[in-house]
Amino acid sequence: MYERSSVGDLANQLRRELDRYSPGGKLPSSRALVERFRVSPVTVSRALAQLAAEGLVVTRPGAGAFRAEPHAPAPAVADTSWQEVALSADGAADLVPRSVDASGVLVSLAVPPPGVIEFNGGYLHQSLQPERAMAAALSRAGRRPGAWGRPPMEGLPELREWFARGIGGPGGAVTAAEVLITAGGQSALTTALRALAPPGAPVLVESPTYPGMLAIARSAGLRPVPVPVDADGVRPALLADAFRATGARAFVCQPLFQNPTGATLAPARRGEVLRIARDAGAFVVEDDFVRRLVHEDAGPLPRPLAAEDPDGVVVHVCSLTKATSPSFRVSALAARGPVLERLRAIQVVDTFFVPRPLQEAAVELVGSPAWPRHLRSVSAELRARRDAMTAALRLRLPELALPHVPSGGYHLWLRLPDGADEAALTSAALRAGVALTPGRPYFSAEPPAGHVRLSFAAVAGTGEIQEGVRRLRTACDEVFRPSRR
Repeated sequence: MYERSSVGDLANQLRRELDRYSPGGKLPSSRALVERFRVSPVTVSRALAQLAAEGLVVTRPGAGAFRAEPHAPAPAVADTSWQEVALSADGAADLVPRSVDASGVLVSLAVPPPGVIEFNGGYLHQSLQPERAMAAALSRAGRRPGAWGRPPMEGLPELREWFARGIGGPGGAVTAAEVLITAGGQSALTTALRALAPPGAPVLVESPTYPGMLAIARSAGLRPVPVPVDADGVRPALLADAFRATGARAFVCQPLFQNPTGATLAPARRGEVLRIARDAGAFVVEDDFVRRLVHEDAGPLPRPLAAEDPDGVVVHVCSLTKATSPSFRVSALAARGPVLERLRAIQVVDTFFVPRPLQEAAVELVGSPAWPRHLRSVSAELRARRDAMTAALRLRLPELALPHVPSGGYHLWLRLPDGADEAALTSAALRAGVALTPGRPYFSAEPPAGHVRLSFAAVAGTGEIQEGVRRLRTACDEVFRPSRR
C-alpha cells in the first residue's frame, strides 16, 4: 500500500470511531495505533494531522490526541453577490477581463483519491526526489552565519553565480549581475509578463502551451495569441506573421522539451526566432523549465537561447523545482538592459525576496556531491519510465497517436481519434482508477483535435505505469466503442 493511501485509510477508520469518545476524550496513543493497524509512526502522525486539520481532533504535544469539542453553529450566510459587479468592472472597455481561471493548473496540482494512478502529476514522485540531500542541505544551511537574516534583494551572490554559469555556460555569456533569484518558475513568469506587456496588450504564445502561463497572461489582462508548434518547435514564418498582425512585444516559448508536446526548437530555427523578435522590437521569454530532467539517451543539449543573445532580446526563466520537489521553490530570472531593473522592481514589490534559508539550502544542495548523483539517477529513471509508458501505449492503445517521443521532461502528448470526446475520456479514466490531464487547457484558441497528456514522473514506478495504461484501455473501450459494453 502506498503511503498516501495508508494515511487516508487510517484517517477514515479513526473518523468512523470518533463517536466512541466523548468531546475532550483521549484517543489511543500513537504507539497503540501503530500496533493495532500495523502502520508506521509517520502514517499515524499524518492521519492525526489530517483529522486535526478537519477540526475533528486536537493534538497536544506530550499529551496525545483528543476528540475536539462540537463546532459552534454555523454563522448566517453572508451576501457577497455585490462582488460580481466589483470584480467585473475593469474601468476600460478595451481591456481584457482579468478573470482568473486556474483549472488548467489545478489539474496537475490536484492529488488524486487513494488508489488512483497519478498520470496527471507535474512533479517527480516522492521516491525520485532527493529528500535526504535536501534535508542535509537545509540542515547545513540553517547553521550558516547569517542564514536567518535578510538576503540581498536580488538573491545570494553565490546562487546567482551558479545560475549564471548554468544559463550562459563557461564563456560567461550571462553574468551574476544579470540574474535575479525568484520563488519558483510560476512566480518568475508572472514577473516577466507583468514587466513586458501592459494590460490589454497581446502576448504571443506557443500552441499548445503550458496552461499556467496562459492563466498568468489572462489574470494580468493580456491577450494570448497562439503560434503553432510542430515537431521542431515554433514555426518561424507564423511567428513573424503573428508579430506583424498583432504588434505584440513579447513571445513566450519553451525551446527545450516543450510542454506539452516535448518538442525541442530545431538548430536552424533558434537564430531565426531571435532575429524575428529583435526585428519586431520584442522580447522572447524563454521558459527553460526541465533542462535538468534530461533523459539518459538525450545526447548533448542545445544551450539556452539566452546564451546566444547579446542584445537583451531574451528574458530567461529557469528553476530547481522540477528536479527536486514542488516545495523547493527556487528559480532565476536572467535579462540584460533596462528590462532587468523593471523585473527587479516588480519582484521587490511583489515578494521582497526569496527567504534566505531556502536560498542557502539551494547553495548547499547544488554544491554537494549528492546533486550530480541525483541528476544522473533521475535521468536514468525517467528514460526507463518513458520507454515503459511508450511501449505500453503502443501495445494496448494504438489508436492514441504519439507523434513525438521526447528525450527530456516527464510526460507524453497523445492525440485522440477524430471525434473522440476528451472530457468523456478524462471522466471515464478517473472512474477506471487513473487520473490524466485533458488537452483543452493547453490551447489559447480552439484546438485542432482532442488530446491528453500523460505524466510518467509522478507515479511509483514502471509497474504502476503498466497498470495505469491497462486501466486507460478500459476507459477508452467505454468512450470509443460504447456498443461493445
